[in-house]
Amino acid sequence: MRAHKTVGVIGGSGLYDIGGISDVHEVHVETPFGSPSDAYVVGQLDGVRMVFLPRHGRGHRFLPSEVNYAANIFGMKKLGVEFIVSVSAVGSLREHIRPGHVVLPEQFIDRTRGSRRSTFFGQGLAGHVSFADPICRRLHSCLDKAASQHVAPDALHRGGTYVVMEGPAFSTRAESYLYRSWGADIIGMTNLPEAKLAREAEICYATLALPTDYDCWKQDEEAVSVDAVIAVLQRNVSRARDIVRSVAGIIRDLPSHSEHDCPCPHAARHAIMTAPDRIPAEIRERLAPLYGRYLNAAV
Repeated sequence: MRAHKTVGVIGGSGLYDIGGISDVHEVHVETPFGSPSDAYVVGQLDGVRMVFLPRHGRGHRFLPSEVNYAANIFGMKKLGVEFIVSVSAVGSLREHIRPGHVVLPEQFIDRTRGSRRSTFFGQGLAGHVSFADPICRRLHSCLDKAASQHVAPDALHRGGTYVVMEGPAFSTRAESYLYRSWGADIIGMTNLPEAKLAREAEICYATLALPTDYDCWKQDEEAVSVDAVIAVLQRNVSRARDIVRSVAGIIRDLPSHSEHDCPCPHAARHAIMTAPDRIPAEIRERLAPLYGRYLNAAV
């Protein structure tokens, strides 16, 4: 059976070990932005084509600031991915968000330092996409329905703000207090510029956040450590797989996209600012998988 929709999952290397997935094979993708984190693992799950990518590479080889986010997202686009579920370990900044819970954030605060490539534009092509609401509301709703099947109501947190820090060190206590004062709910190191690039690539994007610790603000808890994070993360892997499997079936049954559902598939339609006759030919060729329908129309 030919899959109708294509869903990408970015997260740990074991997420594709899901019962019922078939026709599993690896695909290596070349991009003009360099090499993705690893080979993409492609398969079929409940009538949906699935594309998995370990964000840090198999064996967790790349620091958050070393991940080639642009190549990862460009590769997803080349493979026809329409939806990306970002599975992310995070720290909790709120008492009621406990390790082992599930959070579906709706907002981000960017505390990265600019060393990560955060746009496909540049080098002769200027463009600006809307990013006021960085999470696709349609995919967020699908994740909510899927998570509700596997997570107790008091352990599922809908909405909230995710602070994306540079890393690789965890927060100082003063930083943790600062982020809490801003109203942030969780903290991690990876969802930006990933989400920005997905928006520029016109791919629906939503985060499945898995809290592993209380960062370091909660003084009656031990400060976050790698051992503690890994222990909770391993317990969360099974739940994440269950949610991914359920969301695949929900996405499969979605009607065709309309702009009423979400603007993601047309996010770059009015983004390009450069005069058509000033766009270099090499840029048109390089970005054809992303913007060919706009750039070719402008020739």
